[in-house]
Amino acid sequence: MLSEEQNQRLTRVGLDTPMGELLRRYWHPIAAASQMTERDTLPIRLLGEDLVLYRDLSGTYGLITARCPHRSMSLVYGIPEKCGLRCPYHGWLFDERGTCLEQPYEDTENPEGRFKDSITTPAYQVAESGGMFFGYLGPDPAPVLPPWDLFVMDGVMREVCFAVVPCNWLQIMENSLDPVHVEWLHQYMRNYVMDKLGTPEKKRERQSHQKVGFDEFEYGIVKRRILEGETEADEDWAVGHPVVFPNYLKSGSVNTPAFQIRVPMDDENTAYWWYRCFTPESGVPIKPQAPEEIPYYTAPVPQLDNTGLPQWDILDNNSGQDIVAWITQGRITDRSVEHLGRSDKGVVLYRKMLEDALAAVEKGEDPKNVFRDPSVNRIDLAVEKAKLKGRAGKIGRGARTGNTTKYSPILKELDRATD
Repeated sequence: MLSEEQNQRLTRVGLDTPMGELLRRYWHPIAAASQMTERDTLPIRLLGEDLVLYRDLSGTYGLITARCPHRSMSLVYGIPEKCGLRCPYHGWLFDERGTCLEQPYEDTENPEGRFKDSITTPAYQVAESGGMFFGYLGPDPAPVLPPWDLFVMDGVMREVCFAVVPCNWLQIMENSLDPVHVEWLHQYMRNYVMDKLGTPEKKRERQSHQKVGFDEFEYGIVKRRILEGETEADEDWAVGHPVVFPNYLKSGSVNTPAFQIRVPMDDENTAYWWYRCFTPESGVPIKPQAPEEIPYYTAPVPQLDNTGLPQWDILDNNSGQDIVAWITQGRITDRSVEHLGRSDKGVVLYRKMLEDALAAVEKGEDPKNVFRDPSVNRIDLAVEKAKLKGRAGKIGRGARTGNTTKYSPILKELDRATD
Protein backbone atom coordinates (compact mmCIF):
# COMPACT_ATOMS: atom_id res chain seq x y z
CA MET A 1 0.00 0.00 0.00
CA LEU A 2 0.96 3.65 -0.31
CA SER A 3 0.69 6.37 2.27
CA GLU A 4 -1.66 9.24 1.53
CA GLU A 5 1.37 11.44 0.83
CA GLN A 6 2.85 8.91 -1.62
CA ASN A 7 -0.53 8.55 -3.34
CA GLN A 8 -0.78 12.32 -3.78
CA ARG A 9 2.74 12.42 -5.20
CA LEU A 10 1.89 9.85 -7.91
CA THR A 11 -1.59 11.06 -8.83
CA ARG A 12 -1.62 14.88 -8.77
CA VAL A 13 -0.67 16.35 -12.15
CA GLY A 14 -1.14 20.13 -11.88
CA LEU A 15 1.54 22.79 -12.17
CA ASP A 16 4.20 22.63 -9.47
CA THR A 17 3.38 19.03 -8.48
CA PRO A 18 6.08 16.35 -8.81
CA MET A 19 4.04 14.21 -11.23
CA GLY A 20 2.92 17.28 -13.14
CA GLU A 21 6.57 18.25 -13.61
CA LEU A 22 7.41 14.72 -14.82
CA LEU A 23 4.54 14.42 -17.27
CA ARG A 24 5.33 17.84 -18.73
CA ARG A 25 8.58 16.34 -20.06
CA TYR A 26 6.61 14.34 -22.64
CA TRP A 27 4.63 14.98 -25.80
CA HIS A 28 0.98 14.00 -25.26
CA PRO A 29 -1.73 13.34 -27.88
CA ILE A 30 -4.31 16.11 -27.84
CA ALA A 31 -6.42 15.58 -30.98
CA ALA A 32 -6.84 13.54 -34.14
CA ALA A 33 -6.03 15.47 -37.31
CA SER A 34 -9.48 14.57 -38.64
CA GLN A 35 -11.07 16.48 -35.76
CA MET A 36 -9.74 19.72 -37.23
CA THR A 37 -10.97 19.30 -40.82
CA GLU A 38 -14.20 21.24 -40.30
CA ARG A 39 -13.30 23.47 -37.38
CA ASP A 40 -10.78 26.16 -36.53
CA THR A 41 -10.50 25.68 -32.76
CA LEU A 42 -10.79 22.78 -30.33
CA PRO A 43 -10.90 23.02 -26.52
CA ILE A 44 -8.20 20.94 -24.83
CA ARG A 45 -7.88 20.01 -21.16
CA LEU A 46 -4.36 18.77 -20.40
CA LEU A 47 -2.48 18.39 -17.11
CA GLY A 48 -4.88 20.70 -15.33
CA GLU A 49 -4.71 23.46 -17.94
CA ASP A 50 -7.51 24.68 -20.23
CA LEU A 51 -6.10 25.25 -23.70
CA VAL A 52 -7.23 25.84 -27.28
CA LEU A 53 -5.82 24.08 -30.32
CA TYR A 54 -6.30 26.28 -33.39
CA ARG A 55 -5.36 26.51 -37.04
CA ASP A 56 -4.81 29.97 -38.55
CA LEU A 57 -5.46 30.91 -42.17
CA SER A 58 -1.87 30.09 -43.17
CA GLY A 59 -2.32 26.51 -41.91
CA THR A 60 -0.16 27.00 -38.82
CA TYR A 61 -1.35 25.23 -35.67
CA GLY A 62 -1.09 26.74 -32.21
CA LEU A 63 -1.87 25.58 -28.68
CA ILE A 64 -2.53 28.48 -26.32
CA THR A 65 -4.26 29.04 -23.02
CA ALA A 66 -8.03 29.09 -23.34
CA ARG A 67 -8.72 32.56 -21.90
CA CYS A 68 -7.66 35.85 -23.41
CA PRO A 69 -5.35 37.71 -20.99
CA HIS A 70 -7.34 40.91 -21.57
CA ARG A 71 -10.79 40.15 -20.12
CA SER A 72 -10.75 36.29 -20.00
CA MET A 73 -13.13 35.45 -22.85
CA SER A 74 -12.67 31.92 -24.13
CA LEU A 75 -10.55 31.71 -27.26
CA VAL A 76 -12.50 28.64 -28.34
CA TYR A 77 -14.58 31.35 -30.03
CA GLY A 78 -11.45 32.93 -31.48
CA ILE A 79 -11.29 34.00 -35.12
CA PRO A 80 -8.36 32.68 -37.18
CA GLU A 81 -6.33 35.27 -39.05
CA LYS A 82 -3.49 34.91 -41.57
CA CYS A 83 -1.17 34.76 -38.58
CA GLY A 84 -2.67 33.77 -35.24
CA LEU A 85 -6.00 33.73 -33.45
CA ARG A 86 -8.02 36.88 -32.68
CA CYS A 87 -10.13 37.24 -29.56
CA PRO A 88 -13.64 38.23 -30.70
CA TYR A 89 -14.26 40.34 -27.58
CA HIS A 90 -11.88 43.26 -28.28
CA GLY A 91 -9.79 42.02 -31.20
CA TRP A 92 -6.52 41.19 -29.49
CA LEU A 93 -4.49 38.91 -31.74
CA PHE A 94 -2.08 36.16 -30.59
CA ASP A 95 0.25 33.92 -32.57
CA GLU A 96 1.34 30.33 -31.89
CA ARG A 97 4.15 31.55 -29.62
CA GLY A 98 1.69 33.45 -27.41
CA THR A 99 2.92 36.83 -28.67
CA CYS A 100 0.32 39.58 -28.77
CA LEU A 101 0.46 40.94 -32.34
CA GLU A 102 -2.37 43.46 -32.24
CA GLN A 103 -4.52 45.39 -29.74
CA PRO A 104 -6.71 47.45 -32.11
CA TYR A 105 -8.04 50.22 -29.85
CA GLU A 106 -4.88 50.41 -27.74
CA ASP A 107 -2.75 50.67 -30.88
CA THR A 108 -4.94 53.48 -32.22
CA GLU A 109 -5.24 55.42 -28.96
CA ASN A 110 -1.55 55.27 -28.12
CA PRO A 111 0.51 54.08 -31.10
CA GLU A 112 3.79 54.76 -29.31
CA GLY A 113 2.78 53.00 -26.10
CA ARG A 114 3.65 49.52 -27.31
CA PHE A 115 1.34 48.03 -24.68
CA LYS A 116 1.09 44.83 -26.68
CA ASP A 117 4.81 44.20 -26.29
CA SER A 118 4.27 43.63 -22.59
CA ILE A 119 1.44 41.11 -23.10
CA THR A 120 1.85 37.41 -23.78
CA THR A 121 -0.33 34.38 -23.22
CA PRO A 122 0.90 30.87 -22.35
CA ALA A 123 1.55 28.92 -25.54
CA TYR A 124 2.86 25.42 -26.14
CA GLN A 125 4.42 23.51 -29.00
CA VAL A 126 2.33 21.35 -31.35
CA ALA A 127 3.48 18.55 -33.63
CA GLU A 128 1.72 16.01 -35.87
CA SER A 129 2.56 12.34 -36.39
CA GLY A 130 0.47 9.54 -37.83
CA GLY A 131 -2.65 11.68 -37.97
CA MET A 132 -2.42 12.74 -34.31
CA PHE A 133 -1.60 16.16 -32.89
CA PHE A 134 0.66 16.20 -29.85
CA GLY A 135 1.28 18.98 -27.36
CA TYR A 136 4.35 19.64 -25.24
CA LEU A 137 3.89 21.66 -22.04
CA GLY A 138 7.39 21.31 -20.60
CA PRO A 139 10.59 23.35 -20.47
CA ASP A 140 12.74 24.14 -23.49
CA PRO A 141 14.38 22.67 -25.36
CA ALA A 142 11.53 20.32 -26.26
CA PRO A 143 12.53 16.69 -26.79
CA VAL A 144 12.06 14.86 -30.08
CA LEU A 145 8.55 13.58 -30.71
CA PRO A 146 9.07 9.82 -30.23
CA PRO A 147 8.71 7.88 -33.51
CA TRP A 148 6.83 4.94 -31.95
CA ASP A 149 6.23 2.32 -34.62
CA LEU A 150 2.44 2.62 -35.03
CA PHE A 151 2.66 6.33 -35.83
CA VAL A 152 5.23 5.92 -38.62
CA MET A 153 4.74 2.44 -40.11
CA ASP A 154 3.58 1.93 -43.71
CA GLY A 155 1.09 -0.49 -45.22
CA VAL A 156 -1.65 -0.18 -42.60
CA MET A 157 -5.04 1.44 -42.17
CA ARG A 158 -5.44 3.56 -39.05
CA GLU A 159 -8.22 4.82 -36.82
CA VAL A 160 -8.47 6.82 -33.61
CA CYS A 161 -10.95 6.27 -30.79
CA PHE A 162 -11.41 8.54 -27.77
CA ALA A 163 -13.20 8.69 -24.43
CA VAL A 164 -13.08 10.88 -21.34
CA VAL A 165 -12.76 8.53 -18.37
CA PRO A 166 -13.82 10.18 -15.09
CA CYS A 167 -10.97 8.98 -12.89
CA ASN A 168 -7.28 9.54 -12.23
CA TRP A 169 -4.80 8.39 -14.86
CA LEU A 170 -2.77 6.20 -12.50
CA GLN A 171 -5.45 3.60 -11.78
CA ILE A 172 -5.86 3.20 -15.53
CA MET A 173 -2.14 2.69 -16.07
CA GLU A 174 -1.84 0.25 -13.19
CA ASN A 175 -4.47 -1.91 -14.89
CA SER A 176 -1.94 -2.49 -17.67
CA LEU A 177 0.43 -4.09 -15.17
CA ASP A 178 -2.25 -6.57 -14.06
CA PRO A 179 -2.51 -9.57 -16.41
CA VAL A 180 -4.65 -11.66 -14.05
CA HIS A 181 -7.69 -9.42 -14.37
CA VAL A 182 -8.15 -10.71 -17.94
CA GLU A 183 -9.49 -14.10 -16.87
CA TRP A 184 -11.96 -12.55 -14.44
CA LEU A 185 -13.01 -9.18 -15.83
CA HIS A 186 -12.77 -10.04 -19.53
CA GLN A 187 -13.81 -13.69 -19.37
CA TYR A 188 -15.73 -14.57 -16.21
CA MET A 189 -17.56 -11.23 -15.89
CA ARG A 190 -18.00 -11.06 -19.64
CA ASN A 191 -19.84 -14.37 -19.56
CA TYR A 192 -22.14 -12.97 -16.89
CA VAL A 193 -22.80 -9.98 -19.18
CA MET A 194 -23.55 -12.32 -22.10
CA ASP A 195 -26.19 -14.05 -19.96
CA LYS A 196 -27.70 -10.67 -19.14
CA LEU A 197 -27.81 -9.79 -22.84
CA GLY A 198 -29.36 -13.13 -23.75
CA THR A 199 -26.38 -14.22 -25.87
CA PRO A 200 -24.85 -17.15 -23.96
CA GLU A 201 -23.42 -18.50 -27.23
CA LYS A 202 -20.86 -15.70 -27.09
CA LYS A 203 -19.36 -16.83 -23.79
CA ARG A 204 -15.60 -17.40 -23.46
CA GLU A 205 -13.68 -20.08 -21.67
CA ARG A 206 -11.93 -18.70 -18.60
CA GLN A 207 -8.18 -19.10 -19.18
CA SER A 208 -6.45 -19.59 -15.85
CA HIS A 209 -3.17 -17.76 -15.23
CA GLN A 210 -0.40 -20.02 -13.94
CA LYS A 211 2.40 -17.47 -13.90
CA VAL A 212 2.88 -13.75 -14.59
CA GLY A 213 6.14 -11.90 -15.14
CA PHE A 214 7.40 -8.38 -15.70
CA ASP A 215 10.74 -7.35 -17.17
CA GLU A 216 12.04 -3.81 -17.32
CA PHE A 217 13.40 -2.94 -20.76
CA GLU A 218 14.71 0.16 -22.50
CA TYR A 219 11.30 1.74 -23.01
CA GLY A 220 9.27 0.44 -20.07
CA ILE A 221 8.02 -2.94 -18.88
CA VAL A 222 7.26 -6.12 -20.82
CA LYS A 223 4.23 -7.93 -19.42
CA ARG A 224 4.20 -11.74 -19.68
CA ARG A 225 1.84 -14.57 -18.73
CA ILE A 226 1.58 -18.34 -18.82
CA LEU A 227 -1.95 -19.67 -19.14
CA GLU A 228 -3.01 -23.15 -18.20
CA GLY A 229 -1.61 -25.51 -20.85
CA GLU A 230 1.16 -23.11 -21.94
CA THR A 231 4.90 -23.05 -21.31
CA GLU A 232 7.56 -20.35 -21.38
CA ALA A 233 8.04 -21.18 -25.08
CA ASP A 234 4.60 -19.77 -25.91
CA GLU A 235 4.29 -16.17 -27.11
CA ASP A 236 2.28 -15.05 -24.11
CA TRP A 237 5.50 -15.49 -22.12
CA ALA A 238 8.31 -15.52 -24.68
CA VAL A 239 7.21 -12.27 -26.38
CA GLY A 240 4.61 -10.59 -24.17
CA HIS A 241 3.68 -6.98 -24.85
CA PRO A 242 4.99 -3.68 -23.56
CA VAL A 243 3.85 -0.97 -21.22
CA VAL A 244 5.65 2.06 -22.65
CA PHE A 245 6.66 4.57 -19.98
CA PRO A 246 5.00 6.66 -18.78
CA ASN A 247 1.46 6.24 -20.16
CA TYR A 248 1.22 3.92 -23.20
CA LEU A 249 0.20 0.29 -23.53
CA LYS A 250 0.89 -1.49 -26.82
CA SER A 251 -1.74 -4.19 -27.17
CA GLY A 252 -3.52 -6.16 -29.85
CA SER A 253 -1.48 -8.46 -32.09
CA VAL A 254 0.86 -8.21 -35.07
CA ASN A 255 -2.08 -7.79 -37.51
CA THR A 256 -4.08 -5.48 -35.24
CA PRO A 257 -1.57 -3.53 -33.09
CA ALA A 258 -2.88 -0.70 -30.96
CA PHE A 259 -1.70 1.93 -28.54
CA GLN A 260 -3.82 2.72 -25.53
CA ILE A 261 -2.69 6.14 -24.30
CA ARG A 262 -3.81 7.55 -20.96
CA VAL A 263 -3.38 11.33 -20.82
CA PRO A 264 -4.28 13.17 -17.60
CA MET A 265 -6.69 15.99 -18.29
CA ASP A 266 -6.52 16.85 -14.60
CA ASP A 267 -6.39 14.94 -11.32
CA GLU A 268 -9.81 13.34 -11.77
CA ASN A 269 -10.29 12.93 -15.54
CA THR A 270 -8.28 11.10 -18.19
CA ALA A 271 -8.25 11.55 -21.96
CA TYR A 272 -8.15 7.97 -23.22
CA TRP A 273 -6.89 7.36 -26.76
CA TRP A 274 -7.04 4.10 -28.69
CA TYR A 275 -4.76 4.37 -31.73
CA ARG A 276 -5.22 1.30 -33.86
CA CYS A 277 -3.60 -0.06 -37.04
CA PHE A 278 -5.02 -2.78 -39.27
CA THR A 279 -3.20 -4.94 -41.78
CA PRO A 280 -6.01 -6.28 -44.00
CA GLU A 281 -6.16 -9.91 -45.04
CA SER A 282 -4.43 -10.86 -48.26
CA GLY A 283 -6.26 -9.54 -51.31
CA VAL A 284 -8.01 -6.68 -49.52
CA PRO A 285 -6.68 -3.36 -50.84
CA ILE A 286 -5.28 -0.83 -48.39
CA LYS A 287 -6.88 2.56 -48.84
CA PRO A 288 -4.26 5.32 -48.56
CA GLN A 289 -5.05 7.72 -45.71
CA ALA A 290 -3.93 11.31 -45.44
CA PRO A 291 -3.58 12.36 -41.77
CA GLU A 292 -6.90 14.23 -41.86
CA GLU A 293 -8.65 11.18 -43.36
CA ILE A 294 -7.90 8.81 -40.48
CA PRO A 295 -11.28 8.07 -38.88
CA TYR A 296 -11.98 9.44 -35.42
CA TYR A 297 -14.79 8.15 -33.23
CA THR A 298 -15.73 8.08 -29.56
CA ALA A 299 -16.38 5.18 -27.19
CA PRO A 300 -19.22 5.25 -24.66
CA VAL A 301 -18.34 5.31 -20.97
CA PRO A 302 -20.40 2.84 -18.88
CA GLN A 303 -22.52 4.16 -16.06
CA LEU A 304 -25.59 3.08 -14.16
CA ASP A 305 -28.89 3.86 -15.89
CA ASN A 306 -31.64 5.88 -14.24
CA THR A 307 -32.86 2.79 -12.38
CA GLY A 308 -29.42 1.96 -10.99
CA LEU A 309 -28.75 -0.94 -13.37
CA PRO A 310 -25.53 -1.38 -15.40
CA GLN A 311 -25.60 -0.70 -19.13
CA TRP A 312 -24.99 -4.30 -20.15
CA ASP A 313 -24.72 -3.57 -23.88
CA ILE A 314 -21.65 -1.38 -23.20
CA LEU A 315 -20.05 -4.04 -20.98
CA ASP A 316 -19.77 -6.76 -23.65
CA ASN A 317 -16.22 -5.69 -24.63
CA ASN A 318 -12.88 -5.36 -22.87
CA SER A 319 -12.79 -1.57 -22.93
CA GLY A 320 -16.21 -1.17 -21.36
CA GLN A 321 -15.32 -3.70 -18.68
CA ASP A 322 -12.00 -1.98 -17.96
CA ILE A 323 -13.57 1.47 -17.71
CA VAL A 324 -16.23 0.39 -15.23
CA ALA A 325 -13.49 -1.21 -13.08
CA TRP A 326 -11.45 2.00 -13.09
CA ILE A 327 -14.20 4.51 -12.40
CA THR A 328 -15.74 2.47 -9.58
CA GLN A 329 -12.40 2.73 -7.72
CA GLY A 330 -13.22 6.42 -7.20
CA ARG A 331 -12.01 9.54 -8.93
CA ILE A 332 -8.63 9.03 -7.20
CA THR A 333 -8.39 5.61 -5.61
CA ASP A 334 -7.21 5.48 -1.99
CA ARG A 335 -4.11 3.28 -2.12
CA SER A 336 -3.60 3.48 1.64
CA VAL A 337 -6.31 0.80 2.06
CA GLU A 338 -5.19 -1.59 -0.68
CA HIS A 339 -3.78 -5.07 -0.03
CA LEU A 340 -1.39 -6.04 -2.81
CA GLY A 341 -0.64 -9.69 -3.56
CA ARG A 342 1.86 -11.61 -5.65
CA SER A 343 -0.11 -10.90 -8.83
CA ASP A 344 0.51 -7.18 -8.25
CA LYS A 345 4.29 -7.22 -8.65
CA GLY A 346 3.96 -5.42 -11.98
CA VAL A 347 2.11 -2.58 -10.26
CA VAL A 348 4.89 -2.36 -7.68
CA LEU A 349 7.56 -2.29 -10.43
CA TYR A 350 5.71 0.45 -12.32
CA ARG A 351 5.38 2.61 -9.20
CA LYS A 352 9.11 2.24 -8.62
CA MET A 353 9.75 3.30 -12.21
CA LEU A 354 7.62 6.39 -11.64
CA GLU A 355 9.53 7.25 -8.47
CA ASP A 356 12.86 6.83 -10.30
CA ALA A 357 11.64 9.19 -13.03
CA LEU A 358 10.45 11.74 -10.47
CA ALA A 359 13.88 11.62 -8.85
CA ALA A 360 15.57 12.13 -12.23
CA VAL A 361 13.51 15.26 -12.92
CA GLU A 362 14.20 16.62 -9.45
CA LYS A 363 17.93 16.26 -10.21
CA GLY A 364 17.52 18.08 -13.52
CA GLU A 365 17.91 14.94 -15.65
CA ASP A 366 15.78 13.58 -18.47
CA PRO A 367 13.49 10.73 -17.42
CA LYS A 368 12.99 7.52 -19.40
CA ASN A 369 11.71 7.95 -22.99
CA VAL A 370 12.63 11.60 -23.34
CA PHE A 371 14.52 11.52 -26.64
CA ARG A 372 16.96 14.09 -28.00
CA ASP A 373 18.32 12.41 -31.15
CA PRO A 374 16.34 13.49 -34.24
CA SER A 375 18.07 10.92 -36.44
CA VAL A 376 16.06 8.04 -34.92
CA ASN A 377 13.05 7.64 -37.24
CA ARG A 378 11.31 4.53 -35.87
CA ILE A 379 11.15 2.69 -32.55
CA ASP A 380 9.68 -0.81 -32.81
CA LEU A 381 7.83 -2.41 -29.91
CA ALA A 382 7.17 -6.14 -30.04
CA VAL A 383 3.77 -7.75 -29.42
CA GLU A 384 2.52 -11.29 -29.78
CA LYS A 385 1.37 -12.57 -33.16
CA ALA A 386 -1.74 -13.84 -31.39
CA LYS A 387 -1.98 -13.59 -27.61
CA LEU A 388 -4.15 -15.56 -25.18
CA LYS A 389 -3.69 -18.86 -27.01
CA GLY A 390 -4.41 -17.32 -30.38
CA ARG A 391 -7.39 -15.10 -29.53
CA ALA A 392 -7.74 -11.83 -31.48
CA GLY A 393 -4.99 -12.69 -33.95
CA LYS A 394 -7.15 -12.06 -37.02
CA ILE A 395 -9.13 -9.15 -38.34
CA GLY A 396 -12.84 -9.71 -38.66
CA ARG A 397 -16.24 -9.45 -37.08
CA GLY A 398 -15.16 -11.45 -34.04
CA ALA A 399 -12.61 -8.79 -33.10
CA ARG A 400 -15.41 -6.36 -32.30
CA THR A 401 -16.37 -8.19 -29.13
CA GLY A 402 -12.92 -7.66 -27.63
CA ASN A 403 -12.45 -3.90 -27.50
CA THR A 404 -13.64 -0.55 -28.82
CA THR A 405 -13.31 -2.25 -32.24
CA LYS A 406 -16.99 -3.02 -31.59
CA TYR A 407 -17.55 0.55 -32.82
CA SER A 408 -14.78 0.55 -35.46
CA PRO A 409 -15.48 2.25 -38.81
CA ILE A 410 -12.42 0.57 -40.35
CA LEU A 411 -13.65 -2.93 -39.49
CA LYS A 412 -17.04 -2.13 -40.97
CA GLU A 413 -15.29 -1.01 -44.15
CA LEU A 414 -13.18 -4.19 -44.26
CA ASP A 415 -16.29 -6.28 -43.70
CA ARG A 416 -17.96 -4.68 -46.71
CA ALA A 417 -14.84 -5.33 -48.81
CA THR A 418 -14.88 -9.05 -47.96
CA ASP A 419 -18.65 -9.72 -48.08
